[in-house]
Amino acid sequence: MSLDERAIDRIIEMAWEDRTPFEAIEAQFGLPEKEVIKLMRRELKRSSFNRWRKRVNSGVSQKHLKKRNPEIDRFKCSRQRQITGNRISKR
Repeated sequence: MSLDERAIDRIIEMAWEDRTPFEAIEAQFGLPEKEVIKLMRRELKRSSFNRWRKRVNSGVSQKHLKKRNPEIDRFKCSRQRQITGNRISKR
């Protein structure tokens, strides 16, 4: 799979977000967790990658659906603006 720079940036952004599970990245971009890890290793500085991996494997991150609180049933914050197409709608 060939990803453009914009898609790679978005995947990295989603991977850094604690509440965005790997399953959401896979649903949007078709990249399973192992491929996301490879992409992060390739695109980030070593120290940044190590910090990210430590955070993902800590109890703080909810990157895995099995570790999430069952009451969380969405991928994004309820206060996050709705995005439709290329336009950001107002509340």
